[in-house]
Amino acid sequence: MAVSVRMDPLLEKQLEQAAKRQGVTKSQFIVDAVERALGRKNPYELMMALKAEEARPEYQALAKAFARVEQPYDSDGSRAAIVKKLKAKHGGSAG
Repeated sequence: MAVSVRMDPLLEKQLEQAAKRQGVTKSQFIVDAVERALGRKNPYELMMALKAEEARPEYQALAKAFARVEQPYDSDGSRAAIVKKLKAKHGGSAG
């Protein structure tokens, strides 16, 4: 659903700059801000969920196995894995 919002030019300029810094559109920046304001995207809760995930034994084992080991980024392998997951989730012929 489309929503139109009027704001003073200075506020809109600050919005543009903040969105650009985060690498998102103005619309996405506003949606994220509204979700946080409504409690749907609470940074504290997201951080706590991440900490709980990191505390899981399988995560700890992986972290220990790769401690101090620099891993090269395999962009082709990563892309293939993402495409595979998307195909499994949504079907279709992405690729």
